[in-house]
Amino acid sequence: MEWKDEALILGIRRHGEGSVIVEAMTRGHGRHLGLVRGGRSAQMRSVLQAGNSVQVTWRARLDEHLGNYAVEAETLRAAGLMQTGLGLYGLQTLAAHLRLLPERDPHASLYEAALVMLGHFDEPRKAARLMIRFELALLDELGFGLDLTQCAATGATSQLAFVSPKTGRAVSRAGAGPWADRLLALPAFLSASSSLEEGDASPLEQGFRLTGHFLARNVWEPRGIRPPDEREGFMRSVAKALT
Repeated sequence: MEWKDEALILGIRRHGEGSVIVEAMTRGHGRHLGLVRGGRSAQMRSVLQAGNSVQVTWRARLDEHLGNYAVEAETLRAAGLMQTGLGLYGLQTLAAHLRLLPERDPHASLYEAALVMLGHFDEPRKAARLMIRFELALLDELGFGLDLTQCAATGATSQLAFVSPKTGRAVSRAGAGPWADRLLALPAFLSASSSLEEGDASPLEQGFRLTGHFLARNVWEPRGIRPPDEREGFMRSVAKALT
């Protein structure tokens, strides 16, 4: 069996004397592992770095086998990402999120979103907004999507200010009534009725608290795993950059 695809390197681990097993997020074949023979050579080390975009050819006798990768460099951005805390933690957070997906299960939209984000880690506010949106998209792809389009209580599509921590549905200011203090805040930049102009104020802490709540309840805790420390590092890096 054989296929070719574009891919984002997520990580590698040693295998034998000179080979490595590469974990990559591919556009059409999902998160996929493959053996790269000679992957520890000086020539390949710079290519097989997390954050780099490559072209991969995967070959195996049977589909369920690990298989071998032939890798060609495309965009080598790893060195630049590792120069700042925002880039390093952002990349590590992305990789941790993508590892929540089933192996070999295609998620082309998340692949595209990851590539977009990798190009904006030099813009703290934009990077944070993109990460929050990525986490919402991840929840949706995992089957736990939120409904932020209309108020669960009134059906209104404007003045959406809260999210129910139980249902994941938006609630308007009028619909929240005396229960507002029990709801999660909905940042204005996530509301379908709000402008998304670059100059808008972004309550980023509220956004990360919102996505973190549903990731913890629906993904991390049921799987018995901790929230990635890299995510906390990314949020600290954003906060530091914006002060």
